[in-house]
Amino acid sequence: MITCSKITEIFCLVDEFCKKYSQVIDKALLGNKSKPSCGMSSSQIIMIIFQHSSMGNLKHFYLNYL
Repeated sequence: MITCSKITEIFCLVDEFCKKYSQVIDKALLGNKSKPSCGMSSSQIIMIIFQHSSMGNLKHFYLNYL
């Protein structure tokens, strides 16, 4: 089972990645620099946590862990 500290660590890693990715995209954009916001949806975060858990069934993970 994943602990709360592990979930926090994963979230921080993803957040740092999004910030760095956003900086790279800002440098690469041409023109008016309109861009989509960089962020992760709650479903993407749930999937990352599921992939790092030892559970093999997403429905079981979602119903019993969240």
